[in-house]
Amino acid sequence: ESADRVVLHTGKYEELIVCSHEIAASTAQLVAASKVKAEKSSRNLARLQECSRNVNEMAANVVASTKSGQEQIEEKDTMDFSGMSLIKLKKEEMETQVKVLELEKRLEGERVRLGELRKQHYVLAGGCEDTPEDGEARPAPAPRRGILKKPPIAQKP
Repeated sequence: ESADRVVLHTGKYEELIVCSHEIAASTAQLVAASKVKAEKSSRNLARLQECSRNVNEMAANVVASTKSGQEQIEEKDTMDFSGMSLIKLKKEEMETQVKVLELEKRLEGERVRLGELRKQHYVLAGGCEDTPEDGEARPAPAPRRGILKKPPIAQKP
């Protein structure tokens, strides 16, 4: 569906990339679960692992093709600043810096939201560490945020 939407110009390339990553991740989960249940000498397990490698390779090809297509489209929209005055260029630079800061703030908010969604998914999937007396499931403690935090981007003076 994502690929169809991209082809019809109603979808986003990023959606296609995310879907490809999800397919590869789901396949890896299937293989991991199968390894636990199957015997080590199982022919079906070996076949599943081979198919998993193929799925990962194809997902990587989709991601690479998608990024290549994105780059080709972006190359068409080259920026031309040749007719701008020094003052106009400086104003554009400052406006762009403002947009970058706004986008970084929005990105951080979306990362927090993604973390909360993943936490809730983990809870609903039954990956809880313990169930207290009140019967309400609680997720395992999240890793320390300092480790996952993106380092600040250096700004020009």
